Amino acid sequence: MDMAGSLTHDIGVNRRASFTGLFVLLAASTMVFAAFSSAFVVRRGLSDDWATMHKPPVLFVNTVVLLASSLVLDQSRRSLRSGDRSGFNVWWTIATVLGVLFLAGQGVAWYQLKEAGVYVSTNPSSSFFYVLTAAHAFHLTGGVAALLYVDVQALRLRLGPAKRTAIDVTAIFWHFLDGIWLYLMILFYVWG
Repeated sequence: MDMAGSLTHDIGVNRRASFTGLFVLLAASTMVFAAFSSAFVVRRGLSDDWATMHKPPVLFVNTVVLLASSLVLDQSRRSLRSGDRSGFNVWWTIATVLGVLFLAGQGVAWYQLKEAGVYVSTNPSSSFFYVLTAAHAFHLTGGVAALLYVDVQALRLRLGPAKRTAIDVTAIFWHFLDGIWLYLMILFYVWG
């Protein structure tokens, strides 16, 4: 096999391995959130001590920020497909900044709850809220790290075929996190 064929084969193998790893991560993350949210619903339904918790309005702002980051991320990928590398860099960086802004907004929400006297152990509702949003923030921190990795590679002009796999995997994971956040907001506002 010649050098070009070997490189193509390696990229294909790495792409399959990357997507396999991604799907394992998505399945594991889905199970974590399914387990916590099932416990939330059961505890809510069986509880005499459940207190409806006031949710900070910043959660709505956070939702808009996270959805905007997904739209911007898609624009970034469209720019790259059309050959506009500088557009890719700009849009991807904006998506990364929006991800960091979401995490800051989550910190603001937790701070506002603390100021209102709502802690992890205040009641079952607050316990589930903190655990679920912290689990999401943990996953989102990993997503921001992946966005930053791609951002640095793009700024160094290292966006060959192997890096395109990183772009695709990161984008899918990011969209998954958006979906989880929307699910959590529905859970908190419908069942909480």
